[in-house]
Amino acid sequence: MRDPDPTDGPEVASAADRVEIASVPNGHLQAGRERPSRAEAEQAVRTLLLWAGDDPDREGLLDTPKRVAKAYEEFFAGYRDDPVEYLQRTFEETAGYDEMVLLRDIRIESFCEHHMAPIIGKLHIGYLPDKRVVGISKLARVADSYAKRLQIQEKLTAQIANCVEDVLRPLGVAVVIEAQHQCMTTRGVHKTGVRMVTSRMLGEFRTSPETRREFLSLIGQPASQIGV
Repeated sequence: MRDPDPTDGPEVASAADRVEIASVPNGHLQAGRERPSRAEAEQAVRTLLLWAGDDPDREGLLDTPKRVAKAYEEFFAGYRDDPVEYLQRTFEETAGYDEMVLLRDIRIESFCEHHMAPIIGKLHIGYLPDKRVVGISKLARVADSYAKRLQIQEKLTAQIANCVEDVLRPLGVAVVIEAQHQCMTTRGVHKTGVRMVTSRMLGEFRTSPETRREFLSLIGQPASQIGV
């Protein structure tokens, strides 16, 4: 007998299971299409287990479809987030602070949209405030909102930088992501230890070489590696 799972329940699609695209911020479903039910998602995992050559009814795999569906809710939570909301509350009591605000080494976990393999790395984000700043945890949440979707690193880098620029309206935004792609290290060419580095420079980070060099120096990234 397997231990009962608190999430066990009737395999019935609820209203919450079938989410219309209109209720999913920044969703990528086609207009008018519904999100499949949990039961349908679990059945899809069973099909993949069979296709891989295993038996989804053996003891070790009995709960795998349920666990995978639950894990996908966490892996792709960004489809249910609106990153703009995280930046709505700002603070203007900065005592005239107008220097760079920088967060470095933020862990990033995403998935390649071509092979659904993990992308693991770190993010550096800086901005030059224009009279207002935002709580630093909100910048990390914005990054997660975009990272927890199917992605390519170039698009992820641009989305994070563009969101900060559009909402905060700072004097400049800089984003650098360094990551390893498991679609390259565990399959295909099988090249380990390779990092992909992408950057997005906006405002003064793009127009001022001095500002850009300061940012890159603070994150320990030689300017030559970013093409400066």
